Amino acid sequence: MIVLDRCAVSTVDSSGTEHASGHVVVDGSRIVSVGSGPAPKPDAEHTYVDASSCLVTPGLINTHHHLYQWATRGLATDATLFEWLTALYPVWRGLDDEVTHAAASAGLAKLALTGCTLAADHHYVFPSGGGDVFDALVSAGRRVGIRLEAIRGSMDRGESQGGLPPDNLVEETEAALIATEQAIRDHHSTADDALVRVAVGPCSPFSVSKELMTGAAELARRNGVRLHTHLAETLDEEEQCQAENGCTPTEYAEQLGWLGPDVWLAHTVHLNGDAVKRLGATSTGSAHCPTSNGRLGTGIAPVRDLLDAGAPVGLGVDGSASNEDGGLVVELRSALYQARQRGGPAAMTAREALWMGTMGGARVLGRADSLGSIEPGKVADLAVWDLSGLDHAGIADPVAALVLGTPPPLKLLIVGGEVVVRDGVLLTAPTDDLARELSAASRKLQEAAR
Repeated sequence: MIVLDRCAVSTVDSSGTEHASGHVVVDGSRIVSVGSGPAPKPDAEHTYVDASSCLVTPGLINTHHHLYQWATRGLATDATLFEWLTALYPVWRGLDDEVTHAAASAGLAKLALTGCTLAADHHYVFPSGGGDVFDALVSAGRRVGIRLEAIRGSMDRGESQGGLPPDNLVEETEAALIATEQAIRDHHSTADDALVRVAVGPCSPFSVSKELMTGAAELARRNGVRLHTHLAETLDEEEQCQAENGCTPTEYAEQLGWLGPDVWLAHTVHLNGDAVKRLGATSTGSAHCPTSNGRLGTGIAPVRDLLDAGAPVGLGVDGSASNEDGGLVVELRSALYQARQRGGPAAMTAREALWMGTMGGARVLGRADSLGSIEPGKVADLAVWDLSGLDHAGIADPVAALVLGTPPPLKLLIVGGEVVVRDGVLLTAPTDDLARELSAASRKLQEAAR
């Protein structure tokens, strides 16, 4: 049993309940008590944490990432998306299970140290001879100790078919579908506290055939798992979709059966009013990646409009080759700033940004019944933010301190009742080892590409 006492608590429940000085009690993997005032005296043996000067929130949820890209940060720093992909595809050709595990372990460690308890990772590069890179991703999640929505991606539309990736980096359509179904059998759990779930994720309309898109949707629904892809990230994609299909990316997705409550889409930057309404009406989720969108100059997503339309919206870090920071808590502020740049100072509050990073993400990933808020009976995924230092002194509102101030250190990160980070230190894997492994993996990839 863990007792967090004398802390500010932002529950992010449906009523927005907050406690200026309260408590949270965890028994096993579940939250058993949350409220104002001192914690009730527990009956069982317990770990007591004086969390005064701390804010307790639900663990943050990352709805879109490409962890393998941690091995290729700092490249093509001034390129558009299509230019950036063209520059990096030849490097990713050297990806193997060793590189994937090192990159994913480092990326997940950074996420954990920035408050993340669940990460959705979209892995779509499977070079021939690279070993079982998907298993390497899953094992990295278990090593670091945070939850993983492992998205088995795919590409089957190479340059010779009008796609962007080189032909030697794509799979055969049927082979990709078979491998995706096997990944579900090997790794997916339906438990509400699952550490690993698998989703189906053809990469994007400009790297995937219609046959793979429709086949993936049928496969996912047959197996009861979720669907994910990139959509409407750039104007280049919009123009290509209009030229090839005579419609917008959102209309194309709908034609292929890719809108619905079991689908979430990465970026959704270039949506017209009708597209926003369709996502809202179909409860199709959006992974908003403000830092990556800024790094690549793709535009500002209409997040306020999506929220008002009723679409689930969560936050995403995106691949660290387009977001070298790789942390999650900074996305709260980035999302708020971009919303206000688009719609003015009333476009988003600090609490709405925190909601997107927690309960919004849980909705996007279909896990709102068990994750995303601090309520009795829910899984104990908690971030305890230390606001006692100079950076946050004098900010009376702890949620504003978290969202608008310098990212605070973690006193604790708890995943299913297990402490993963304590006093800013990752307990599950030595970060010095992770850094050495990542450096070696980066050198290996870049030397192979020369």
